[in-house]
Amino acid sequence: MEDQKLVLPPGFEFDPTDEELIVYFLCRRAASLPCYPNIIPDLDIYAADPWELNEKAFSNKREWYFFSRSRQNQSTRQGFWKEVGLNEPIFTSNGNEVGIKNYLVFYGDHDHEDGSKVQTNWAMEEYHLLKPNSQVQDDVNDEWILCRVHEANIVDSQDRDYCRRSSNVSDGVELSYLDEIYCSMDDEQDEITFPN
Repeated sequence: MEDQKLVLPPGFEFDPTDEELIVYFLCRRAASLPCYPNIIPDLDIYAADPWELNEKAFSNKREWYFFSRSRQNQSTRQGFWKEVGLNEPIFTSNGNEVGIKNYLVFYGDHDHEDGSKVQTNWAMEEYHLLKPNSQVQDDVNDEWILCRVHEANIVDSQDRDYCRRSSNVSDGVELSYLDEIYCSMDDEQDEITFPN
């Protein structure tokens, strides 16, 4: 991907499924085949902290996508990515397993009083191709992976304004049950939750 940033036309949204990320994007990148449009760049995830991805990775809303090479050392300049121990198999619509999705969270270099590292609200899913049974599972260094990074549990200012406006009884707007739950969510939650 050149220095120019690709912008999708109005009305187009990049919202691939896990299967599409593995089959259409990651398989092609690992095989050095072209992908049109070529929108996901190659990036060393460990050379940038998550808040620095905006101008480096392909972004869609609050998600950043890029290809990288896997490494054992997952440290960046100001923290490190840590696996949460949740690995999810990815299947095609035909039921064939094609890859694995690993979940990670970012820990900053700042220490708690007890010396433990501070967990941030940055989360990443790493997509890996399924390895043949004959390939050694420990040989994960230097394989192509596709990464999706996002900030978890963030409510943007427009959403907060909506909640403030909607909770104003004088304007006659009645909130649905789901809107009440959404507006009551605490965006300063301590733990990150992942979808099933």
